[in-house]
Amino acid sequence: MNAKSPKSKLGSPAPIAAAKLHAPLARMLRPLVRLCVRGGMTFPALTQLLRELYVNVAEHDFALEGKEQTDSRVSLLTGIHRKEVARLRGAGAPVNAVPATLSRTSAIIARWLAAPEFTDAKGDPLPLPRTADGGAPSFETLVESITKDVRPRAVLDEWLDRKLVTVNDDDEIMLVEEAFVPHGDDDRKWHYLGRNLHDHVAAAEMNVSSATPRFLERAVHYDGLSAKLAKRLEGRSRELAMEALKVANREANRALAKDKGGDYRWNFGIYIYREGPDGPVDDDADEGGAA
Repeated sequence: MNAKSPKSKLGSPAPIAAAKLHAPLARMLRPLVRLCVRGGMTFPALTQLLRELYVNVAEHDFALEGKEQTDSRVSLLTGIHRKEVARLRGAGAPVNAVPATLSRTSAIIARWLAAPEFTDAKGDPLPLPRTADGGAPSFETLVESITKDVRPRAVLDEWLDRKLVTVNDDDEIMLVEEAFVPHGDDDRKWHYLGRNLHDHVAAAEMNVSSATPRFLERAVHYDGLSAKLAKRLEGRSRELAMEALKVANREANRALAKDKGGDYRWNFGIYIYREGPDGPVDDDADEGGAA
């Protein structure tokens, strides 16, 4: 939640009975609790984070126009004691900051996947020579089309170390297909965990709080499937999802070149989930076999 978000963006939310939130919140929070337990985040630590968030959200997102938000009102909204509110105001407020290296990496990969000079007839990223004469497409021109603050060689060394790219027999740089899917110790996955879940939940929250849903938030779902069919549908949905993401990226990249810029952001995300009787499916132990 950005502490600087203006109140006008919240609109006029419809009243919600707290009792209606219990079941959906329990289901939504369960995988997050599983992540916390797996990651060693204890209940007291999570409680402290939630306490800070309650105070921060009440302070900034529920302020009355033209009136100072008081400790007493924040206490009334949150149920947290006024002295505790006074201590916590301004503490631990998360912001929408994107790490510089993450922003640069994402922008370069997005352009490699979108710009016609860096893609083939099918829209796939071309292998790129390290350098080329006359401004011809190369890894150097790709990086410099996004930033001139970092040398292309430094970016290449970093990406080779992170296995985002490989070098083929012709000494061309090739983007690894999984480059945009963080793995292992890659810090990008923690940023995207927070950003993508925030945006999905924020869209759903706005939809249930408004008289008319404001954001597209839909899913195709079937129950009672065999393990084999569930796995096959997951594979096909991955193909459809990646095609949709590539098309959206190409169109956004083209439009960005003509945009005057501003303070808004946009996120188009897709999720796929497959579950067995015992919970999330582990493909290494999947009894369904190949589809």
